[in-house]
Amino acid sequence: MPWRNKEASSPSSANPPLEALQSPSFRGNMADKLKDPSTLGFLEAAVKISHTSPDIPAEVQMSVKEHIMRHTRLQRQTTEPASSTRHTSFKRHLPRQMHVSSVDYGNELPPAAEQPTSIGRIKPELYKQKSVDGDDAKSEATKSCGKINFSLRYDYETETLIVRILKAFDLPAKDFCGSSDPYVKIYLLPDRKCKLQTRVHRKTLNPTFDENFHFPVPYEELADRKLHLSVFDFDRFSRHDMIGEVIMDNLFEASDLSRETSIWKDIQYATSESVDLGEIMFSLCYLPTAGRLTLTVIKCRNLKAMDITGYSDPYVKVSLLCDGRRLKKKKTTIKKNTLNPVYNEAIIFDIPPENMDQVSLLISVMDYDRVGHNEIIGVCRVGINAEGLGRDHWNEMLAYPRKPIAHWHSLVEVKKSFKEGNPRL
Repeated sequence: MPWRNKEASSPSSANPPLEALQSPSFRGNMADKLKDPSTLGFLEAAVKISHTSPDIPAEVQMSVKEHIMRHTRLQRQTTEPASSTRHTSFKRHLPRQMHVSSVDYGNELPPAAEQPTSIGRIKPELYKQKSVDGDDAKSEATKSCGKINFSLRYDYETETLIVRILKAFDLPAKDFCGSSDPYVKIYLLPDRKCKLQTRVHRKTLNPTFDENFHFPVPYEELADRKLHLSVFDFDRFSRHDMIGEVIMDNLFEASDLSRETSIWKDIQYATSESVDLGEIMFSLCYLPTAGRLTLTVIKCRNLKAMDITGYSDPYVKVSLLCDGRRLKKKKTTIKKNTLNPVYNEAIIFDIPPENMDQVSLLISVMDYDRVGHNEIIGVCRVGINAEGLGRDHWNEMLAYPRKPIAHWHSLVEVKKSFKEGNPRL
């Protein structure tokens, strides 16, 4: 049949025998043809055909593939460096993070020049302003609110301290009109029942008072007294605003009070009047061999009055704390109707020497109330982690074992750091 003759003749004319393809001469001719760029299209087609046609030997297929791969790799290296999708996305975010002018973007168009803008830039002046504001906030509690001038003199015949309020200078404005209506309250601490006050001076920041105030007090008690001046701004329709205060701990600071002495003091910033809660004296003694700590409550003085009678019914409660938790508590007896109770009562705790660095004592002066809850007058704390005198007293006790060490401690208001695990003191 004609198609059989055609098919039988095609192998001999179009395709050489297998032995001819494997000969060295044929391989040399093929290598020369591979170097010719004009045959690239034919070779690519041959590679595609080779996946289905079994007529091309495997060695020829491999040589063709290697040539095409090498040619393609060289072409890519001359145009654009190979990079993964992850790196491309990273490059796209670079301009948003920082100004990069030397980044190689390959064939991509260079990014358009950005207009200078203040968004994203650090402004040192803003941070400087914040730091100044922070410093002002920290120093607000110690800033001066003007000055006050007063004089002190003691009258030996009448046993009276004469306090003369002369004038104030450069007070801060508390009213919307840019002025104040100042007046002064005078206390001779620890007695707060005797409160004296100047007249109110309208719309001035530099008032002149020139008023005398008399406090009957024996001369031998002056060393234990403190002069407290509170400056207020009068407000007819609301609560009076406190401008500041002056506390003079030593009345003999300027002279012996035998003659009138003028004194200038800075008015310290305050939002409420300082309250003197009183003091407590107790001794500490530790016996390392027995592991015994003895706290002897001696007495209190000038306690704050908690009852309407002007007195208190004080007792002392001592709590043993370890890592913020209360382990034990013990109390003294109750002293009725007094602000200066005397106890002389010992409270003993058994503490091993190796645990002395982990414990502290919380001393609470309480006001007993038959009806209702007992009120806290003030507290103090002693221990290795206490502050000020509380730490010093504790260290002195450890430095001198078997010896009672006594000190006066000022009472302070209850703070969260003073409270043990149980909030009920």
